[in-house]
Amino acid sequence: MKGVQTMTHDLPELPHLAPSVAVGTLNGRKPREILIEPDAATCAAIAQYLGLSAVRKMRFHGQLAPLGARDWEVSGSLGATVVQPCAVTLAPVTTRIDERIQRHFIADWSEPEGEEVEMTLDDRQEPLGGRIDLSAIVVEALALALPEFPRAEGAALNPEGVLRTAPEGETPLDDDAVKPFAGLAALRDKLDRS
Repeated sequence: MKGVQTMTHDLPELPHLAPSVAVGTLNGRKPREILIEPDAATCAAIAQYLGLSAVRKMRFHGQLAPLGARDWEVSGSLGATVVQPCAVTLAPVTTRIDERIQRHFIADWSEPEGEEVEMTLDDRQEPLGGRIDLSAIVVEALALALPEFPRAEGAALNPEGVLRTAPEGETPLDDDAVKPFAGLAALRDKLDRS
């Protein structure tokens, strides 16, 4: 169409931590050990992908094991040290992540049908495809474990814990200033006492 511009966003590519596993190559009776320890360059790619200042180190140790006749489970422990900007001061905040990962890949997965569907409470389950993407599982688990509002030690919005802004040279409004009848009530109380 003439005059219509399309916008493309260059999203970073998911960092490659481990090869995806072809389900057809798995032994249905024996678990497969998983050890993922990204090098410094891969940790930097993970930090960029998740919008972090840095991922200093990261390690996932677990297994891919059969779950019943046709289903599979990825389980193990994720450890990482990440750096994020403080939500208040932007100073670097280092956080240690220790997270247990457990995902179930179900062969006979069926999407719920109908207009109103009650969602299952088990968010560990997903459909089993032809491959299991270990990189996606580990990066997603790290993303979900990150603090939403990291705070540097001693950082606070202000003594009352509320952020107030105003144009330069002006005094920010407080709760009392935006409640015009609070002043009238105080005046009424004062007049009643006299």
